[in-house]
Amino acid sequence: MNTGRQGRPVNLIDPLSEPAAERRALDEESFRRVIAVERKRTERSKAPFVLMLVEIANQNTAKSAPALETVMTSLLASSRDTDVVGWYKGKTTIGALYTGLVSGEKSAILMTILTRATSTLREELSFEQFNLISISLHFYPDDWDENGPGRPSNPALYPDLSKQASTKQPHLILKRTIDIVGSLILLAIFMPFCVAIAIAIKATSKGPILFRQMRVGHHGRQFQFLKFRSMYVGNDNSVHRDYVTKLINKGEVAEANQGNVYKLTGDKRITPLGRFLRKTSLDELPQFINVLKGDMSLVGPRPPIPYELAAYQTWHRRRLLEVKPGITGLWQVTGRSTVDFDSMVRLDLKYATSWTPWLDFKILLRTPLAVIRGSGAY
Repeated sequence: MNTGRQGRPVNLIDPLSEPAAERRALDEESFRRVIAVERKRTERSKAPFVLMLVEIANQNTAKSAPALETVMTSLLASSRDTDVVGWYKGKTTIGALYTGLVSGEKSAILMTILTRATSTLREELSFEQFNLISISLHFYPDDWDENGPGRPSNPALYPDLSKQASTKQPHLILKRTIDIVGSLILLAIFMPFCVAIAIAIKATSKGPILFRQMRVGHHGRQFQFLKFRSMYVGNDNSVHRDYVTKLINKGEVAEANQGNVYKLTGDKRITPLGRFLRKTSLDELPQFINVLKGDMSLVGPRPPIPYELAAYQTWHRRRLLEVKPGITGLWQVTGRSTVDFDSMVRLDLKYATSWTPWLDFKILLRTPLAVIRGSGAY
């Protein structure tokens, strides 16, 4: 057991608990797998965790390896049985996962861990070695800010997703190619409709032809979402914000909304032409531009408005982590607005975990029929 210069064990979270004996560091693959498991556990338990990363600024020095070895030994000796220590990245970055934390002030939790970790490592490392290391703390659930440009997800907390992306790279290249080629072809086909819709919008109501709105995309990054304008200008979005918040929080909104459980019906903000455009999904044609820009895909989850994201539970966010949002998706061709919010999220997660180019092709084939039926479109 590493007792430090004072001859007593130091625990990073609870100084009174006994550190584990003869513990071993996890290898990179195992440690990253534990991070993924802890994210899912937090989704259920609501108990946050903190990932601490310790790395050496210059790996070419002769002091790097001994310093890292001392850091690893010290963290193994001073952490609790419920904490996990291992290699986060090769032999260059050490990770320590502090789990089972009591929900509280985030800044206080981070300060406590940083202070105790710094104190422990100062005792075990020489002055020169300590100056070589850098420490970063990553709190989960991470913040996805709904204001301003938005704060995307913290990639340090999702190392498993980056590995999955690298293994799927050939398929992702194919998906992007289909997005570009498909969008160009469909824009060419629908160009006469776009011109006619633009003229009709200008002739029937005041305001711009296109409606621009910030939406949340892949990994929480925000982008400007395009649609044909279907509402009167200068309307108040508080009605929709309140409705969506209650819906996500499972408020009693279905009965008040004539049985529809996803979109607000009878919305007086929508123009007569806008109702037709929404019913036929023609208002979504400009989204092919979003696909060409790389913000969206032809197939994927619906991109939420930032204030929707603010009402999400932690597990809801997973629908935005593994794939880009899309114009159509499994939800749109399966139930659209006739399923509740949690069911929509589960459909999106099913798509994300089972995605293949063939699945995209089948969803694209089913989309025209879903549009013609207009079920759940408002």
